[in-house]
Amino acid sequence: MRSPWYKKLSIVFGPRPPLNWLLLCIVSVVVLIALLESSSSIAFNSVTSTAKSDTYRKLKEQAVSDYQELRSVSTGASKIQEVVLCGKDRENYVPCYNVTANLLAGFKDGEEFDRHCEVSRDRQHCLVRSPKDYKIPLNWPTGRDVIWSGNVKLSKDQFLSSGTRTKRLKLVEENQIAFHSDDETDDIKDYSHLIADMIGLASDTDFNQAGVHNVLDIGCGFGSFESHLLSLNSMAVCVAPYELMGSQVQLALERGLPAIIGNFISRQLPFPSLSYDMVHCAQCGIVWDQKDGLFLMEVDRMLKPGGYFVLTSQISRQYGTSTNPKKGSISTSIEEFSQKICWNLLAEQEETFIWQKTTDDSCYTSRKSNILLCKGGDVQSYYQPLSHCISGKNSKRWNPIQNRSSGVNPEDFFEDSEFWRSSLRNYWSLLSPLIFSDHPKRPGDEDPLPPYNMVRNVMDMNAHFGGLNAALLEAWKSVWVMNVVPVGAQNTLPLILDRGFAGVWHDWCEPFPTYPRTYDLLHANGLLSHIASEGCSMIDLLFEMDRILRPEGWIVLSDKLGPIEKARMLATQIRWEARVIDLQNGSDQRLLVCQKPFVRK
Repeated sequence: MRSPWYKKLSIVFGPRPPLNWLLLCIVSVVVLIALLESSSSIAFNSVTSTAKSDTYRKLKEQAVSDYQELRSVSTGASKIQEVVLCGKDRENYVPCYNVTANLLAGFKDGEEFDRHCEVSRDRQHCLVRSPKDYKIPLNWPTGRDVIWSGNVKLSKDQFLSSGTRTKRLKLVEENQIAFHSDDETDDIKDYSHLIADMIGLASDTDFNQAGVHNVLDIGCGFGSFESHLLSLNSMAVCVAPYELMGSQVQLALERGLPAIIGNFISRQLPFPSLSYDMVHCAQCGIVWDQKDGLFLMEVDRMLKPGGYFVLTSQISRQYGTSTNPKKGSISTSIEEFSQKICWNLLAEQEETFIWQKTTDDSCYTSRKSNILLCKGGDVQSYYQPLSHCISGKNSKRWNPIQNRSSGVNPEDFFEDSEFWRSSLRNYWSLLSPLIFSDHPKRPGDEDPLPPYNMVRNVMDMNAHFGGLNAALLEAWKSVWVMNVVPVGAQNTLPLILDRGFAGVWHDWCEPFPTYPRTYDLLHANGLLSHIASEGCSMIDLLFEMDRILRPEGWIVLSDKLGPIEKARMLATQIRWEARVIDLQNGSDQRLLVCQKPFVRK
C-alpha cells in the first residue's frame, strides 16, 4: 500500500518521546553545530565572498536559536508533566468574568459584570473537562437546528420559559433541543421582511444589494434571526453578556453560528470604528438612554455611514416615558439624542424602530449636533473606556454602505489568495484521524470518520488579511471563521471587516471571550513567534486553546522550527495527538497538526 502524501513529506515525531531521546537530540544538535562551524571555517578560509559569509552567519545563528528553543523545552517540560482535569465547577468556565473578585477589586454600578482579566489571574494548568452527557455536535447543517441538551448549561425551566420568538423550541427524546419549526421560521422570515420593508427594500433578499453585509446582533437569544441572516449571505455576529446559565453566546456557537461574549457597560467592544452595516437589538435588555446616550454612541462608533440601527422593544414600558404609555411610542431622550448624533428615524412600526446613520460628515459640525469629535484617526481600540465623542469622521473608511460592494479589490490580494488556496488544500487533507496511527477512539464508539462535515466553527488566531477565510469560502466549505487580529500585530481588522468577514481584536496574553468547547478548528500562522515577542506564555496559550476547542477538534499551527517543536512537546503534555509536518519547500517553516482527544477522566 502506498503511503499518504503527508507521510512522505513529513517529519513525524512520536506522541510522547522519552527524556533520554530528547537529550540525545539536543546533544546531536550541539555536535551538528560544532561540525558545521568547524567544516565551514575551513571552507571559508578560501572564500572571500561577503554574501556567503553572511549566509553562513545566518545559518549558524538559526541553528543556535533552534538549539536554545529545544533546550528550554527540555528543562521546562517537567513543570507541566502531571496535567490533570479541572474540577466539575470549571466545565463551563470562562476566565476574566469573576463577579466576586471584581466586587472585591472595587468595581460596581454594573462594571462587576464586565471583563476584567487583570483581576481574575487564576489560570490553572488543568484541562477543562466535558460535561458527563457531552456528545460531539451533529454534522452541519443538522447541528444548526438540533443540538445535544447535555452540551449547554441550560435548565429545563429556562428552556420552557424562553421568549416569544423561541417558545416553540422543543425537547426531542429528552437529550436534544430542536430550534427549527415551521412556525418559528415563518415568524423570523416575517420579521426580516418587515425590517427590509421599513428601510425601503422589496425583500430581505436585497439586504446585500443595499450594502448590508456585516450585522452585529446584540443579545441574539437562541440565534434564530442570526441564522436567517446567514442564509441570506449577510455575515451576522452575535454579541451578548457572559451568563452562567443559558448563555446566548454558548447556544449560538453550539448551533454553528458566530458569537462572542461582550457587554455594553463601561468599555468599547473589540471592533474598530465603522465596522458594521447594521446593528440589531431585539429585546436585548439594554437601556439605551442610560448614561447620557453613551451606549448609543458606541453603536454609532461601530456603524458605517448609511448603516442601520434596528431596535425592537417595548420601549414605552421599558423606559417609563409617561404615566400612560402608548404602545409603539419612543423614549423622548432617545429621540433627541439620535438627532444629535445625526441619525434619521427612517420608520417605526409597532415595537420596531429603525434609524439610519448619516453619510454627511458635515452634520457633526452643525449647530444642532453639538457633539464632540474624537481626537485621532483610526486607532486600535482594545477594550478602551466608552467615550462621549463621534469617531470615524476623518477615517479613510468613511464610505456609505450603499456605494460599495465589499470595499476591497480582490486583485490587491492575488498573491495572498494564491498562497491560502494552496495551504488550504494541504490543511484539509491533514484533517483526518488517519494521520495518527494511535488515534484514540471516542468513548463507546467505533473508529471516528474524517471530519470534513464536522468542522463548522473555525478560528484563525492570527488572521493577517483574512486569506484563510477567503480560501474556505472559495472552496465552498460549510464553515465560518472568527478572524482574530492580535494586539501588537499589523492592524488589518478594518480590512477584514470590509471584506465582509467576522473579526475581532484580541490580546493572546489573555483568555478569549468565549465558552469552552466552542470551536472545531483553531488555525494560527506565525502566532507562536508573535506571542514570544509580546512576552506571552506559550503554555498558557495552549491551555486556552484546549479550553475553547471541542473534543476531537483540530489545531493547525504554522511557524518556525524552534517554536513549532516547543509547541509539539507541550501539546503532548496536554494529551493532544501531535505531528510536525515538513512541506519541504526549502524554508524553515513547519506545520504542527494536532487533534484533541475525547477525554472524560
